[in-house]
Amino acid sequence: MLLTSIDPFVQEFDRRFDRLARQAFGGSEGAARGAMPLDGVRRKDDVLLKFDLPGIDPDSIEVTVDRGVLTVSAGREEEYGEDDRLFVRERPMGTFTRRVYLSEHLDADKVDAAYSNGVLAVRIPVIERAKPRKVEIQKAENVSEQRSIKS
Repeated sequence: MLLTSIDPFVQEFDRRFDRLARQAFGGSEGAARGAMPLDGVRRKDDVLLKFDLPGIDPDSIEVTVDRGVLTVSAGREEEYGEDDRLFVRERPMGTFTRRVYLSEHLDADKVDAAYSNGVLAVRIPVIERAKPRKVEIQKAENVSEQRSIKS
């Protein structure tokens, strides 16, 4: 597996803390969870992560890699005029962060990212030694050659 996750105990703690924070400070569970949805695709030579970031100023997006953790942060702020009265708010505002724990099979030094039409695409190459390869089978002419490969 090319993307790894942290300890299940820590994940459960994070889920419970997030739920309590949403209850205490408002906001629906769907809005908080849906702030930065992610799709991940394993391809032949890389992993492609796509983050939905509609309405985000591209200058607010930051992608960093530190000790095997890819972090994506982005912000959405709206300002209203003095006479504007907000009567419904369903779009999440503020700064959003998503962390993805990368396995040692990915080349964290060669990550690249592009933002287009509200989607941030992050490509992480697979290191050469982790790519599938075909092993050539040697054809033994006699029994002595066959024994040279020990099992």
